[in-house]
Amino acid sequence: MQLPPKVTDRAFARLAEIGAAAQGQALRIAVEGGGCSGFQYEIALDEAKPDDLVLEGQGEKVVVDTVSLPFLENAVIDFTEELIGARFTIENPNATSSCGCGTSFSM
Repeated sequence: MQLPPKVTDRAFARLAEIGAAAQGQALRIAVEGGGCSGFQYEIALDEAKPDDLVLEGQGEKVVVDTVSLPFLENAVIDFTEELIGARFTIENPNATSSCGCGTSFSM
């Protein structure tokens, strides 16, 4: 049984701060081929599509397409603020290695 990704309260709070839902947008998390480790995350504001998995919290939405879903099984989508900047992050237990950039990984 496939476990869907989880979204932290911090990530939903950040989406609420930027007013994503008020603009009719959701945070789209996708996995694409490429990057320095084989796969890379694409994170962007987008409209939900009919076949997306929709994760909801605090009036906001995070969406994942069906092709990306197996790569994100049981992953945690978070928002972090560090000295180098603030960004959405993905902690993916399926990734065997990742690049220092944080957006590229291999399985």
